[in-house]
This record gives sequence, C-alpha cells and structure tokens, in this order.
Amino acid sequence: MNAVPTVTGPGLAPPVKTRTLALAALLGSTALVLSACSGAGTASGTATDGAVKVVASTDVYGDLAQSVGGDLVDVTSIIDSPDKDPHEYEATARDQLAVSDAALVIENGGGYDPFIDTMLSAASSEAPVVTATVVAGLEDEHAHEGEEEHAEDDGHEHAEYNEHVWYDLSVVRDVVTTIGDELSAVDPGNASTYSANAEALTGDIDALIERQQELKGTLDGRSIAITEPVPLYLTDALGLVNETPEAFSEAVEEGTDVPATTLQETLALFSDGAVDALVYNEQTQGAQTDAVLDAAEAASIAAVPVTETLPEGDGYVAWMSANLDALAGALAP
Repeated sequence: MNAVPTVTGPGLAPPVKTRTLALAALLGSTALVLSACSGAGTASGTATDGAVKVVASTDVYGDLAQSVGGDLVDVTSIIDSPDKDPHEYEATARDQLAVSDAALVIENGGGYDPFIDTMLSAASSEAPVVTATVVAGLEDEHAHEGEEEHAEDDGHEHAEYNEHVWYDLSVVRDVVTTIGDELSAVDPGNASTYSANAEALTGDIDALIERQQELKGTLDGRSIAITEPVPLYLTDALGLVNETPEAFSEAVEEGTDVPATTLQETLALFSDGAVDALVYNEQTQGAQTDAVLDAAEAASIAAVPVTETLPEGDGYVAWMSANLDALAGALAP
C-alpha cells in the first residue's frame, strides 16, 4: 500500500458528541414568546416581505430549500453551524416559534432530529413536512412521528438503518424535487419558479452523481476505516470497502465505550496496512477517536474529515464536490 498524506479539515475544533437532547423548559417558555410575538401583522407561514417561511432541522436541508425557493422563501435552519451538534441540541422558544409559523418543515428523520417532531407536536402544526428518510423509502411516512416520545429520556434514538441520508446523492436529488413540489403547493402562484430552481439544482446533483460513478472506476475496492457511519452512503457508492469492526463505529456513534478488544482490532487495521484511508467525523471527539487518528498518522495513512453540517461558506453541491475531491486525493492509486 502506498502511503498518502493526511488530508486536513477546515480547522474547526470539533465538539464532543454527548448524545443528550435537552428540551426541558422549552414548552414552559414558548407560550410567553408566542403571545409576545403574535400580532406581527403577517399571515401564518409568511414573512413580513411575503416570503414563504421554511424551517429545516439542519443547514444541509436549509441550503437545499434556499436553492429551490430563492428570494421567495425565508429559511430558518435550526442546526446552522459545524459547532452545533444535533445529538446534543437544546431547543429554544425562538425555535418553537419558527416551527409554529412555518409553512413548510424539512427534517432528516430516522431518529436523527426528533426535536423537530417534538416542536411540531407542541405547535399542533399542520404544515407539510418533508422527511428525507421517508423520501428515501427507509421508513413509513408516519413512522418518525413517535420519535419525540423518546427524545428526552433516551437521547439520540438511532434507526436500524444508516440515517445519514444526505450523503446519498440520489436521495438528496429526490428530496430537492419533493421540496419543489411542496413549495409549489404552498405557493402555487410561483410554482414555475420553484420547479425551474429545483430542476437546476437536481441537474447539479446529477453532475455529482456522474462524477461519483467515474471515481468508482478508479477507487472501487479500496479499503477504508471509519469512526462513524456518517459518510457510508457516499463511500459505498464509490466502491470503497469499510473494514471497521461494526462494534467500534456503533459505540462511537452511541457515545459508549468501545470494548478493549474491538479497539485493538480497529487500531490493527492501520498498523497492519489493512486500510488505505481513514474517513472520520470531524464533529466527534474523544479518546477512542483520537486513538484511531493517531494510529492512522503513525502509519502514514490518509485521514479524510467529513462533517454532519455544512462547512462555513459552502452550499450542498460545493460541499459534496469537496468531499469527492478529498476522497479521490487520498485514495487514488
């Protein structure tokens, strides 16, 4: 195996992922905020400038909505920075107000962002909800509605599948089309604009899918290790083989201790030269992930960072293009 240089990330200090979701005191303070902010003189779901109000659980989906809606929408992304972790997110009364006023809500589903369903339930909202995991066919349309029941007691309740579907380019393409359809239904007078914008964005994503297929011809069969399953839809589509013990990535994702034997098995992937790169979630930090990063560095094996939210200044297409560049740079023969 040829040693390749470490691929560095954007330099952000990753937060510790703690797997807690605090919604305490949200509903108690929401009523006061709602009464104070009501009577703003605008119809529900419409901003003061007439724009359609859209709430997205993360800036990934917020960016897609902004690209489709343009100046016709007013988008609020609740998780809007790599410094914020959906797994330890604490909802605010301001967030509750945004959800209550939204004409369209976009979430990931699969247990990733149950705070959205909690707030929708509190608001008794009838706004349409685009759920990416439902669009992907991974869950029934109503399966995610019970997620809020577990949010406070259980922390981050994972689905039985990989819920990080925004790394699946084909799914995101379908989500974009669905957002365009929903905005057209909410604001039929501007349907042609939403349709044209959605078509343009899906065209850009199609170009990413085409590049992904081209890279697969070069990268197919190369081996990787991961810290969490966040990027697996993308790496699988490139033909990369994940050699990481499932017990390791599962424990890191759940925020639990990795068994000693599993950790040693994972570290041996690097010392034995069994993998060509490490693809790690830059927004997770801990002794176990640090040990894996150190092992990759000691073995001169490339470490490719990925994130769960948009890097500052990037849109979805630029972000995924950069991820493909980084993987190609680390793994090309």
